[in-house]
Amino acid sequence: MGKLAQIKDGLVNLVANLGTPRDKAAASFYGLPLLSEADATNAYRGTWLARKVIDIPAMDSCRKWRGWSADQAQISAIESEEKRLGLQQKVLEALIRARLAGGAALYIGTGQSDPMQLLKPESISKGGIKHINVLSKRVLQAGELDRDPESPGYGRPAYYNLSSGTAGQLRIHPSRLVILQGATKPDPELDTGDGWGDSVLLAISKAIKDADSTAGNIASLVFEAKVDVIKIPNFMSMLSDPDYEEQMLKRMQLAMMAKGINGALLLDAEEDYEQKQAQFGGLTDLMMAFMQLTSGASDIPMTRLLGQSPGGMNASGESDLRNYYDRISSGQELVLGPSLQVLDECLIRSALGSRPKEVFYNWRSLWQTTDTERATIGKTTADTIKTIADTRLIPEDVMSVVAVNMLTEAGVAPGLEAEMQDYAETAPASGDEGEDGAPAETRAAELGDASPRSLYVSRKVINASEIEAWAREQGITDLADNLHVTVAYSRQAFDWIKAGNANEWGSDSKDQLVIPEGGPRAVEPLGGMSAVLLFASSQLCWRHESIIRAGGSHDYPDYTPHISLTKAPIDLTKVEPYRGRIVLGPEIFEEIRED
Repeated sequence: MGKLAQIKDGLVNLVANLGTPRDKAAASFYGLPLLSEADATNAYRGTWLARKVIDIPAMDSCRKWRGWSADQAQISAIESEEKRLGLQQKVLEALIRARLAGGAALYIGTGQSDPMQLLKPESISKGGIKHINVLSKRVLQAGELDRDPESPGYGRPAYYNLSSGTAGQLRIHPSRLVILQGATKPDPELDTGDGWGDSVLLAISKAIKDADSTAGNIASLVFEAKVDVIKIPNFMSMLSDPDYEEQMLKRMQLAMMAKGINGALLLDAEEDYEQKQAQFGGLTDLMMAFMQLTSGASDIPMTRLLGQSPGGMNASGESDLRNYYDRISSGQELVLGPSLQVLDECLIRSALGSRPKEVFYNWRSLWQTTDTERATIGKTTADTIKTIADTRLIPEDVMSVVAVNMLTEAGVAPGLEAEMQDYAETAPASGDEGEDGAPAETRAAELGDASPRSLYVSRKVINASEIEAWAREQGITDLADNLHVTVAYSRQAFDWIKAGNANEWGSDSKDQLVIPEGGPRAVEPLGGMSAVLLFASSQLCWRHESIIRAGGSHDYPDYTPHISLTKAPIDLTKVEPYRGRIVLGPEIFEEIRED
């Protein structure tokens, strides 16, 4: 009955032997491949493909690291503590060892004499972490598994034994270790129970071997690309004579020498000569097919694994990289982050001396936007803020907080939150008295309105010499005189007094505005100029918007801060944008003079 059910459960074709004992596929089964730690190490050291499969995901998981969310002093303290301990580099080293050997660990050294004691993060004081060490699977063996169902560590080792040379073994509590595994086992309890995973190479070693073997065979085929074949009558029978053998070798040497000198080959009339050449057509496709199998097996896109441009019309490889980066991000959130949880709790206390609830971190994105994309993000964010503000559905005080959050989270204006907080602490409150003792509102009412006039507001570039030096290096000539940034250009007449002062965030006592180095920059044609330097500045965007709200106008739908450079022809594809700081002087108010 069981056999009958087994036959009915599958597709059977007696003519084709499908599903019968004579079916060749019926003999196929999966067995656990053999890959010792020595084999894995040899592959890592001896073949570039295995090394890249191990190193690339580990490197990508750590290279952008993480960004802490806290006030600036706290962030600086935590990042300094990470650097002191070399945490980023040691996590990378442990990940590489774990992927190669199946497991590795980070030991949290607190100076405590008995490492078998439970590590409680709340007991860590400032500077409490003395060091962090990387322990390989070879020297760290798992102890008995925790079988208590009420224990949070059920199914995992209750302790680990560290081989410490002549001192024997040292027993370590799991709370003092950050355990990292390579390829996790489906059920560790049914396996060896050693507390570790498998090498990442275990499941994909065949794909790597096939790719390496194919490349090696193709390389060998190059030496057999052309073979000369000479057919000599009674050759084998005549070789029994030693004199004939010697004469034959001398004869062939002379024949090959003559062929090499003048291309002529002298043979007997009864002898035959031909050349056989190997065909290399299709070998590239065959090689790339095996590389694609390795790419799929390792979950690393070809563009990342081989560092090559994607093939095909309109292929950019962007979707492959995004999917790969999403996978790395998932591993950071679901595997690496939880493994580092105890260490991070200790790290925060070791850096700050306490554990503020508002301190947390996010893994930084691996996907890097271009200068143009960042400029577009900044412009889109500013447009969104303007659209929301124009509805007047949100009070201005609330809107200012929302705007700061949007600009900060979009990465348009790093440090804006801190500057706004400083500004709020130093700016006079509504109704404060001015220098003459009268309330600000009263003095403004007494002044009345000024005569409406057109308005052109600009700021001169104080460090013009630095930008001019950069322009010369980029081949930009005939620079415009008096480099400046236009803040507003209003043909519509209005009361200048309503535009107020540029009491902007980041301005110092000299009323200078400093655009820090870095951030989105681009060099493009604009407004009749062949080259202008575009840059992001939330301060200038908000100042421009405040002038428009005060009654001014703007001839273009959008405003992007820029410095006009030249009208001379220039190949912008060869120009690298200026990324240094930009120092702007105080605002200059003028009427528009149409030439």
